[in-house]
Amino acid sequence: MPIKIPDRLPAANVLTQENIFVMTESRAAHQDIRTMRVLLLNLMPKKIETENQLLRMLSNSPLQIDVDLLRIDDRASKNTPQSHLENFYYDFEQIKDEYYDGLIITGAPLGLTDFCDVLYWDKIERVIEWAKSHVTSTLFLCWAVQAALKILYGVDKQTRLEKLSGVYEHQKLAEFEPLVRGFDDVFLAPHSRYADFPIELIRKRTDLNILAASERAGVYLAVSPDRRQVFVTGHPEYDAGTLHGEYLRDLSAGLEPAIPENYFPQDNPNNAPRATWRSHGHLLFANWLNYHVYQLTPYDLRTLSAEGQTLTRF
Repeated sequence: MPIKIPDRLPAANVLTQENIFVMTESRAAHQDIRTMRVLLLNLMPKKIETENQLLRMLSNSPLQIDVDLLRIDDRASKNTPQSHLENFYYDFEQIKDEYYDGLIITGAPLGLTDFCDVLYWDKIERVIEWAKSHVTSTLFLCWAVQAALKILYGVDKQTRLEKLSGVYEHQKLAEFEPLVRGFDDVFLAPHSRYADFPIELIRKRTDLNILAASERAGVYLAVSPDRRQVFVTGHPEYDAGTLHGEYLRDLSAGLEPAIPENYFPQDNPNNAPRATWRSHGHLLFANWLNYHVYQLTPYDLRTLSAEGQTLTRF
């Protein structure tokens, strides 16, 4: 089944060329079905690139999904045309009375910035609190995991001395949890962060169920007991060349970055990188949509409770 997006969103052409079934708003208006509503809070600088990546992940599902785009930083963007933001993005005030089956909050280039110095921190807090009563399941990516741990559990930011950048092996730690259904016992996923997520800290300070972790990268995947919050510390949505682009960006900025680990063949940046995590990424998003969104969400989203719900359909 397709994902439904605005008629003129650039992702429509990109995904259609990849033989991914997308449905524009004008076509979807003629259908009479209950689609899944997913809100994407995009905090990444290159918003169009991130849209393409995440919409590609969401497309690998039999569910029909209606995607809305949200921004909370109203400053002029250096990497995304203002016309794109005005045409395709909502401000929070425009959607705060709406209800959604799923919410995705992306990472952000704020790994070395204290929460108190994040200009839109109060807005992040508001969205995460709002989601408790307006969203069935929220998926946090990378920096958003740090923000959510602080807001929901009071866990302060943990920062690594050196940036973690590369593709790492992870071990599945839960055999029968729906979110990791179909995962290999050991799988690959990319990371690009200064944030640190030690296993013992998460176990001690939260009630999260850790589903996958890495000796090198720490906690990778965790979920709240009611399955309404999912925490992914890496970037399973990344394209094959995304880490390469970030490496070149940091080189140009004079940061002398280390070569991303386990990424370039023979660890040589002159060799084209290959996406060794793509199947895992698609499976993770498909499982989230099926087991944590579709299987959990009520038919009438207005009945959502801030106290959470118990997943009972599988």
